[in-house]
Amino acid sequence: MDLEEQVMGIIINAGQSRSLCYEALRHAKKAEFTEAEGLLKEAQEFANQAHLVQTQLIEADEGEGKTKMTLIMVHAQDHLMTSMLAKELVIEIIELHRRIAVE
Repeated sequence: MDLEEQVMGIIINAGQSRSLCYEALRHAKKAEFTEAEGLLKEAQEFANQAHLVQTQLIEADEGEGKTKMTLIMVHAQDHLMTSMLAKELVIEIIELHRRIAVE
């Protein structure tokens, strides 16, 4: 797999993870928590794939700057970090919806 394919793998998987997180949130707003949990698990699988590619790139670079930094690589990292943050926040918001539903 060449560098461009790896970078696109990060973008695609991170984007899918983020989309699934927001879909989970939409279900939680309707008190559909089982569906929300399933979507969060699916989102985590995509996040794991994106993170795996990132880890492979880091390991290949060996901290020596072997990998040329490009705008698309920065963009991929941005997608990954944004999806990770979205997941953390969505989990917290779903928990709030769960508490409200119990009251």
